[in-house]
Amino acid sequence: MTKKIIVPDNSRRKFVKGVAAAAAVGPWIVSRKVLASSGELNVLMWSDYLPDGWKESFESSTGIKLNHTGIGSNEEIINQMKATKGASFDICSPTNNRSGQWSELELLQAWDYDKIDNLDKANPSMLKVGLAEWNFADKGSHWLPHIWGTEGIGWRTDLFEPEGGVPSYGDVWDEANAGKTMMRVHSGMLGAGLHMEAAGLMDPGSVWAAYKDEATMRKVWDQILKFTVANKKNLKLTWNDADTQKNGLLNDGVIVGQTWDGPPLALQSAGEPVTYQAPKEGAMAWVDGMALSAAAENSEQAYEFVKFCYNAEPAGVAIDSHGYNSAVLGADKFAGSQYKTNFSSAYPGDALANLNPWPAEPQWYADVRTEYENKFQAA
Repeated sequence: MTKKIIVPDNSRRKFVKGVAAAAAVGPWIVSRKVLASSGELNVLMWSDYLPDGWKESFESSTGIKLNHTGIGSNEEIINQMKATKGASFDICSPTNNRSGQWSELELLQAWDYDKIDNLDKANPSMLKVGLAEWNFADKGSHWLPHIWGTEGIGWRTDLFEPEGGVPSYGDVWDEANAGKTMMRVHSGMLGAGLHMEAAGLMDPGSVWAAYKDEATMRKVWDQILKFTVANKKNLKLTWNDADTQKNGLLNDGVIVGQTWDGPPLALQSAGEPVTYQAPKEGAMAWVDGMALSAAAENSEQAYEFVKFCYNAEPAGVAIDSHGYNSAVLGADKFAGSQYKTNFSSAYPGDALANLNPWPAEPQWYADVRTEYENKFQAA
């Protein structure tokens, strides 16, 4: 499932405009060659991104057997790919800001754009991310955009009401909600930092300044660690995947939490008393992509997978189910009215203009962050 550098021109406004872009697309494109050869495809992808209906449509349309291994974090993706040098999977799905952690691993190969005849259906501002940040050794983009979403605040509408109608990352740590909140450790700590800035507990801009160098990061995260450890008792649970978020809100006594947009919005679509909204500090935006393993044994099928992903109709049907957003232009035209209602309620007013795209994370940042995660968990 951060600041202003998710796109090459560093323009938040253009990023948001690109995210919201929509255009009509043509019919689903299926290669007769692949239908004839069939085969299979091994995909390492976020657990809720490929709903059963989508998988059935892909398999019946292409004749390709899809083997989906679900994951819940970028760390799982990297570890599973490293374990077999990528030989177990044809496609994996890293998040846009993790390029610095992949560039030296030599586990991926560049995509051949000439083999994707509907690439123009992908959001162009998101495609630029691959060319700018995933063009390893100048061999071309090693990453294609697939699903985008945000991390903000999800809550039980029958048990919690945000102050003034707008939630805050601070709600997770508020004594008033003690024992009834949840978050993912590393992003929850980052959200706590954004709350601290807004509340005057830390200098404005500190969270994003922490990406500059290790010394700055340690100064900032020392403050975040102190705050989160002091308020750790207010947490009910921590999560690392979509199912844990859903169960927390439905069955485990959580009334408010820092979540991805997809799980609570999927619950909302199912009629549960749950909703999601970008907090006043700004939701954290990300784009999960598709990367081709350097050891892929089924590359022909991998390209058919990408082409199917870039057809608006199946993409639109999928977002109805998983609750996230598609990188395919016009996919929203094939989503139901509930998706449109969810999107409007999740991003009211100027919420889209205030998104915080996650910056590219170098390995040193990931290593230091893990250190602080471990300190928090051990406290």
